[in-house]
Amino acid sequence: MALLETENLTRQFGELVATDNVNLGVEAGEFRSVIGPNGAGKTTLFNLITGALFPTSGRVIFADEAVSNLPPHERVRRGIGRSFQITTVFGGLSVRENVRLSAQAVAGESITAGNRLFRPADSFPEINERVEDVLSQIGLEARGDEKAAALAYGDRRRLEIGLVLATDPRVVLLDEPTAGMSVEETRATMALIDDVLADRTLLLIEHDIDLVMNVSDRITVLNRGRELATGTPEEVAENDEVQKAYLGGVRP
Repeated sequence: MALLETENLTRQFGELVATDNVNLGVEAGEFRSVIGPNGAGKTTLFNLITGALFPTSGRVIFADEAVSNLPPHERVRRGIGRSFQITTVFGGLSVRENVRLSAQAVAGESITAGNRLFRPADSFPEINERVEDVLSQIGLEARGDEKAAALAYGDRRRLEIGLVLATDPRVVLLDEPTAGMSVEETRATMALIDDVLADRTLLLIEHDIDLVMNVSDRITVLNRGRELATGTPEEVAENDEVQKAYLGGVRP
């Protein structure tokens, strides 16, 4: 059974059809990559799944619940986490405060209005424990009191993964998590993802085809908003239509 599904998911911007009847089924524990040329609709698909955009037609179903009309924060509380192409950490806050904000976001219903008003943010033991655990997992426990803006680019990316991890997601959407990184930083980031998110369901947008082929259980290829192919890395690599549309006819 699929943990995450899209049914005929379509998003139009005027005459432009960014996603066109996309049917996606991602099983629990699967590492699925979504690839395609620029403008194929990859980020739009992620925006529709996470609630940054609402569909023109079609549905998003998560854990057997239609979530298409829910705002982003409600989808996060149900277990859908996401990182972005551009780092979205709060530079003026400390590393620890960044992680605490994420942890508190999913614990909001368990914290009464009175507690939110009159208790210090760091006075909730369960949240504090979660924050310190996440900092340890992402290797930033020694830098918890530093401003996020002072972190090097690779460490800001690590922190962003920590923000997702702090919400305890069941499925994580990673939008080009290694963009702008050196080879060494890319390896370190993918090792971190494998370490701290290995037990989650993962969807990855990534332009590094070699990386995609190495980490994916299955790959979905989009082209002009439509699903062109879905299969194992081997099946996708051998698909003639994929080679024409995405790989330029050259086999990886």
